[in-house]
Amino acid sequence: QVQLVESGGGLVQAGGSLRLSCAASGRTFSRYAMGWFRQAPGKERDFVAAISWSGANIYYADSVKGRFTISRDNAKNTVYLQMNSLKPEDTAVYYCAAGNGNYYRPRSYDYWGQGTQVTVSS
Repeated sequence: QVQLVESGGGLVQAGGSLRLSCAASGRTFSRYAMGWFRQAPGKERDFVAAISWSGANIYYADSVKGRFTISRDNAKNTVYLQMNSLKPEDTAVYYCAAGNGNYYRPRSYDYWGQGTQVTVSS
């Protein structure tokens, strides 16, 4: 089992920045790829970014490329999502997830955090 706990969400004005963290405990964190997904009210859970177990491979949704940066620190069992130039359409609950498989598909991830709310005001 892997337990994931997100933090760092909040309310920010458009153009601002937030840094999300996801702390993992349990089985070896470094064995898993990590992903960030988000879900707005009434919408499906969408892929945001993912990083391989080593950090060598990184993927982003087109909507966040150039604005968001995913990183991980395996020594601290933590993955981060730095979000810059935030837009109102980035408003959602953000989830981190651990797994191995297709980086873009929620079904490929075995473990999920409880989510953290990000609200961007215009």
